[in-house]
Amino acid sequence: MTTTASSPRVLAPADANEVAATLRACANDGAAIVAQGGGTLQSIGNAPTRCDVMLSLERVRGFAEYDPRDLTAGIFAGTPLAEVARTLREFGQQLPFDAPLAARATIGGTIAAGWAGPRRGRYGRPRDLLIGTTVALADGTLAHAGGMVVKNVTGYDMSKAYAGSLGTLAIIVRANVKAVPRPAALRLAVAPIPPDVSDRAIAGIGTLAIEPSAALAIDGFTQAAPLAHATRRLVVFFEGSEALVERATRELRSVLGAAGVAETQLADGDAADRIFAGVIDAYVDANDRSLTYRSTGLPSTAWARAQAATALGAPFGLAGETIADLRTGDVIVRASARRAARFAEVVAGYDATVRRTIERTTVLAGAPALRAAIDAWGAVPSTIDAMRRLKTHFDPANVLAPGRYVGGI
Repeated sequence: MTTTASSPRVLAPADANEVAATLRACANDGAAIVAQGGGTLQSIGNAPTRCDVMLSLERVRGFAEYDPRDLTAGIFAGTPLAEVARTLREFGQQLPFDAPLAARATIGGTIAAGWAGPRRGRYGRPRDLLIGTTVALADGTLAHAGGMVVKNVTGYDMSKAYAGSLGTLAIIVRANVKAVPRPAALRLAVAPIPPDVSDRAIAGIGTLAIEPSAALAIDGFTQAAPLAHATRRLVVFFEGSEALVERATRELRSVLGAAGVAETQLADGDAADRIFAGVIDAYVDANDRSLTYRSTGLPSTAWARAQAATALGAPFGLAGETIADLRTGDVIVRASARRAARFAEVVAGYDATVRRTIERTTVLAGAPALRAAIDAWGAVPSTIDAMRRLKTHFDPANVLAPGRYVGGI
């Protein structure tokens, strides 16, 4: 991260009022401020051009309100998602954000980063479950949008604007969300897919009468849903009643068997949750010699994009791994080198090749030294002028994570 001084001051206010007071003081000093939750998605976007104060939300945590009957909760931004999950589970409910490293990831940081997990085809994105916010604006004002009622539309769109803004418009200090019931049965199926049957097996997933909550085709990422003898494997997640999950399992095994897949391993309940979470964790498991992209597109093109991406690193001496999301169309692409110095020499060329070959790619994770050599966002959208006007309206002095967002916003 580039800073105007040797290193930023780290402040950890205790509540929303202290967050607002900190922003007010920074505004008066002209100090640039960057908010941080658990730091798990901090690699999304470019490094801010200035950071004088790192504002930790770790102490702004806990439930402000929770009504299990209405499935609504008001949760302070620094609350880890694992803590949210434990509280909701006591009442048979969940918040299906599917964010990596849930023990550290916070609800505010996940929303601010615009995270969208593999089960969004079933439940929607985190922003779709957001019904209200309290934010601290750049001048230190606390602003409220939406409320605690699902049908309340007052300020509703403003909450959507903060989601995915990476703290460049305001700092989320409280999120009001709608929970969903936790299904009676969870089952995760993991199946090896040898190269000669991969296309048939993956095509078969699209024919399932009972749609899975998530379906991922993984090549590499051996720490996620491991099978000792398989580099390529399918991970399919079913949720629902016990009878529905049993029918879905029989159909899946039939489809995969017809494609030539002889083995399918199953995990239920907490074990299914744990393995699935491990797959999501792998998305951001970065180190000083790897770079991870996310490509968005149609589910029908996900496997083809993943296959194209796997080979891109070879001319640069980089090893490639991919996860193709067969339900949402996301493709996670990770390139790694044996030595960080080697990657630093070729990262600009590799990045240019990725952008030319794979549609709509953004950087998801990677070492700061590698990310500094490229633009995390790629092509500037046609709406950039409107986005800049919005930024100027909310942050006229450009002190909230300056430069982090697309187009240097």
